[in-house]
Amino acid sequence: MDISFKINGTSMTRKVSPTKRLIDFLRNDLGITSVKEGCSEGECGACTVILDGKAVTSCTVFTGQIDGTEIVSIEGLAPSGDLDRLQEAFVRNGAIQCGFCTPGMILSCKALLMENPHPTSWEIRRAIEGNLCRCTGYEKIVKAVEELVRWDNTERPER
Repeated sequence: MDISFKINGTSMTRKVSPTKRLIDFLRNDLGITSVKEGCSEGECGACTVILDGKAVTSCTVFTGQIDGTEIVSIEGLAPSGDLDRLQEAFVRNGAIQCGFCTPGMILSCKALLMENPHPTSWEIRRAIEGNLCRCTGYEKIVKAVEELVRWDNTERPER
């Protein structure tokens, strides 16, 4: 099956097996290894990507479902090498732990902010409830997103 899609801003057409999992396609065919495989059942969120503006677990999506869609992995947030504001907020708040869950956490938060630029603490917690982190609690992650929500574009914090 030929599919056309956009990944991190680049349009592509590929011949794929429509039942191949998106995570396998991203990691093995496209070399996007930031998408981590955790539970393989859509329960841990380590493989989260943004698909047409929504956070999805790529282990539960087949490549046949991505024809005509736009996908964003963590690389898509910093195409020029400069971190996205959300990534900077994670760094400033110590919200990055071992790094295994971090791409999925950031992408879940990014999808939330794309849909709702002013989420409440409860909404932030709901957005990341499908992402498991074994290193620590979620307080620093919530604080990073809350900081970004409060962030006035004219008062950019020091890096």
